[in-house]
Amino acid sequence: MRLIAKLATAAAALAVAGAGVFWFLTMPQSLNAQQVSELGQGDATRGERIFYAGGCTSCHAAPAASGDDVLKLAGGLELATPFGTFIAPNISSDPADGIGSWSVEDLANAMLHGVSPDGRHYYPAFPYASYARMNPSDIGDLYAFMKTLPAVSGAAPDHRLSFPFNIRRGLGLWKLLYLSDEPVIALPADASEQVKLGRYLTEGPGHCGECHTPRGILGGVDKSRWLAGAVAAEGEGKVPNITSGEGGLGDWSQSDIAYMLESGFTPDFDSVGGSMAAVQRNMAKITAEDREAIAAYLKAVPPHPKGY
Repeated sequence: MRLIAKLATAAAALAVAGAGVFWFLTMPQSLNAQQVSELGQGDATRGERIFYAGGCTSCHAAPAASGDDVLKLAGGLELATPFGTFIAPNISSDPADGIGSWSVEDLANAMLHGVSPDGRHYYPAFPYASYARMNPSDIGDLYAFMKTLPAVSGAAPDHRLSFPFNIRRGLGLWKLLYLSDEPVIALPADASEQVKLGRYLTEGPGHCGECHTPRGILGGVDKSRWLAGAVAAEGEGKVPNITSGEGGLGDWSQSDIAYMLESGFTPDFDSVGGSMAAVQRNMAKITAEDREAIAAYLKAVPPHPKGY
């Protein structure tokens, strides 16, 4: 009996220790002092560029919104995935139902660390795994621009998730595996400033890899097949390979890519559709220089065969 009691005590001690390690490893992280200092005062004009580069309206405008209504960021878009159904929240300037009461630090914590103002992990359906590569000053500018957008009342519904995916604390372990502010593609030392800008826009605010890269069993992107195309997150349809590999953009010139981002037309006179249509409408609102930079980066990405 003494042996059984000792074993039970040891097992209980190990369980407590394990719980403590889990709690420590999954603790939400916040901005460091340097990141806070880099947020700056915020400039709404510069922030508008980041807003459209990030495609905020693609997920957070009301479904089927058009015209100026796309700037009413009431949320509501549903994304059905193998992990459950995620619903885009209201991110309008409404102080009760949106993010109007947030500080700039709150927005930066959400985008760089995937952490809510009340200290909870966000699910990576919100693409903070890409936004983590953004410059804090760009988030400060984005904050200033978003303050100019309409306040829309009405909170979006909660996500519909089953156990264990409804346990947010476990996302701390996911972040240890997949959250990094390091660039995905290492560019050569003599890479042009245009390609470097394209990498920043594509890997960071543009979060192109979130849809165009295959994911592993835990839902993280497979960076070894970066931008190779993937099964759509919703499980229906395919997202194309946008490297120069098989089934990708190998026959497209840099100008072809930039023109598609501006106009929505491909080199063979087809037009983009599906969710990419909304992305393209955002890309049409950034500068020609930014579109050319994204195109230059895509031509510099190592080619991969299609990832699905």
